[in-house]
Amino acid sequence: MHARLQQLSSLDNSYTFNNTYSHSDADVLNQSLLEANIATEVCLTVLDTLNIFIMGFKTQLCSDHGHSPLMKKVFEVHLCFLRINQSETALKQVFTTLRTFIYKFPCTFFEGRADMCAAFCYEILKCCNSKLSSIRSDAAHLLYFLMKSNFDYTGRKSFVRTHLQVVIAVSQLIADVIGIGSTRFQQSLSIINNCANSDKTIKNTAFPSDVKDLTKRIRTVLMATAQMKEHERDPEMLVDLQYSLAKSYASTPELRKTWLDSMARIHVKNGDLSEVGDRSDSSHHVLCARCSTGGRISQEKRPVAKTVVTPNIDEEAAMMEDVGMQDVHFNEDVLMELLEACADGLWKAERYELISDIYKLIIPIYEKRRDFEKLARLYDTLHRAYSKVTEVMHTGKRLLGTYFRVAFFGQGFFEDEDGKEYIYKEPKFTPLSEISQRLLKLYSEKFGQENVKMIQDSGRINPKDLDSKYAYIQVTHVTPYLEEKELVDRKTDFEKSHNIRRFVFEMPFTISGKKQGGVEEQCKRRTILTTTHCFPYVKKRIAVMYQHHTDLSPIEVAIDEMSRKVAEIRQLCSSSEVDMIRLQLKLQGSISVQVNAGPLAYARAFLDDSSAKKYPDNKVKQLKEVFRDFVEACGHGLGVNERLIKEDQQEYHDEMKANYRDLVRELSIIMREQISPVEDSMKSVLPDSLHIFNAISGTPTSATIQGIPNSSSVA
Repeated sequence: MHARLQQLSSLDNSYTFNNTYSHSDADVLNQSLLEANIATEVCLTVLDTLNIFIMGFKTQLCSDHGHSPLMKKVFEVHLCFLRINQSETALKQVFTTLRTFIYKFPCTFFEGRADMCAAFCYEILKCCNSKLSSIRSDAAHLLYFLMKSNFDYTGRKSFVRTHLQVVIAVSQLIADVIGIGSTRFQQSLSIINNCANSDKTIKNTAFPSDVKDLTKRIRTVLMATAQMKEHERDPEMLVDLQYSLAKSYASTPELRKTWLDSMARIHVKNGDLSEVGDRSDSSHHVLCARCSTGGRISQEKRPVAKTVVTPNIDEEAAMMEDVGMQDVHFNEDVLMELLEACADGLWKAERYELISDIYKLIIPIYEKRRDFEKLARLYDTLHRAYSKVTEVMHTGKRLLGTYFRVAFFGQGFFEDEDGKEYIYKEPKFTPLSEISQRLLKLYSEKFGQENVKMIQDSGRINPKDLDSKYAYIQVTHVTPYLEEKELVDRKTDFEKSHNIRRFVFEMPFTISGKKQGGVEEQCKRRTILTTTHCFPYVKKRIAVMYQHHTDLSPIEVAIDEMSRKVAEIRQLCSSSEVDMIRLQLKLQGSISVQVNAGPLAYARAFLDDSSAKKYPDNKVKQLKEVFRDFVEACGHGLGVNERLIKEDQQEYHDEMKANYRDLVRELSIIMREQISPVEDSMKSVLPDSLHIFNAISGTPTSATIQGIPNSSSVA
């Protein structure tokens, strides 16, 4: 061995490609052959060195059932020869060495964690797709040897470990778009089947039929390759296909997790980090269920996966397991790794509020282990997460996504997608024009630019009115919809944007057929869409399950618009850090006394004596009550503004106060009732504070200050 190494090191540089003086074809050919031979010789030398090392350190390699750090290093060196292109001669020797390795250390592959068996299957399957028939044949025979060794290791009962890892590896290869669906790979599967049928040593066992079942499963997975290849440029459709495949493996958590991981890689590539976090949470539940049912985690340790992180977890809980495929070695450590990865995903997605829910599952286990170093790290992360929550709540700069309804029309183009509606979640603040252009470009490349049209109208579409020669896409901006009772529990912007499945958009119309008209004739149609799952989800688009339409009459439109103004002003005033610019703009737009604009237009149209008789009494009373709330909210808003403004804005504030008084005076005339303006926010706090000063000074409780009676006095 020493002599071979000396021979390799003594080669003259003139025999390598670094020599730029040889230009003839013969010289180039000789140099190429020399380089190839040197590379092969280096490979063989390293393999011989590994064999000598293995013989000298076999005891250390076998420790921990063949899963020691030393064994992992040695195994990684072996795999390097499969990951880096080698000559045909070198690869044949690599396959022989790996066969010996499997024979010497079966526990490494068939006991404990499946990491090394999984990596081995992945690399060998890639060789089964080689362009060289000799390499394909050797790789197929080596894979067969692994299956048979697994079968013998279990006492000729099964080769579940290899069976599962081969299917997982095939799934990964397809997800990574390696392109293993060719006839070359099919030939390798046939070689494996032929080996099983012709092997007399296992003729009277279940092994041949199990091998046949495995190759059948692989071919089933390969059927999805063509569709995925067709939609590889369509991230939403590609994720949909991969998720369908993941659901088909609902009974095999390990395979399901493989496809969830593949989907996560697509989301990371496209910047959809919330979906990555949801995928991690789904994966952690898959493993929670897997670990507990396998007896590896006791019931008292088993984390409760159904947290506020996502109600979509219920989907995982309903899935049954295939007991014949329960092999992969999952334990608490694996689960902890995945949970921490999930928390990391939530951090990257800026969903800091959810990290504590994940850590609630991890902390008790680390406390029981007394792993104080990891506990300190977790609590530090929690501290930083809550600091981030405080920061984004104050700045308001966190954007958790924009939503759009997307509908497809055109049977000849979209096939099963024809007539379907989806809610698309786009990152941060995505304008309507951006997603419209993206979808137009995507489907123009697929169907031809001349065959795709965008529908600009957001109203109802009758497919019969559309030309079958074109593919139509309709995109509408929608916002999350929450009822009043839901808002009681959803106080923050994050809570209003998380775990949402209902969305709303509105379309103006008039009875005469025009879209826009005067306030007396302006109606609007409110459409509420409900999706099959909550956002965020493992997919960035979710199908619309059903929709509800409500047509609002002109006076109902007025009630709705005024109620919205009241809610917006109250929300701005109740913020811990008031956004003065937004508050001033909202107040300025609300207390204008222009004839044809603002709240007064609604009041004149529906509350004037001559007009009110045209509308139902209950609606008129409801609108009047909303206007009273509106006056109160504006007065409170002016009080908040007065406390916060600087001297240079006093004149602007006084002008708004004057407009406010004019507005109240005008409303009093229209509604024929005395409406009192809320002049100063101090009115609400002074009476409540007065008794404190009275108690300190000894002044009787019936005293008054500037004509304002004490709140505790009795009339």
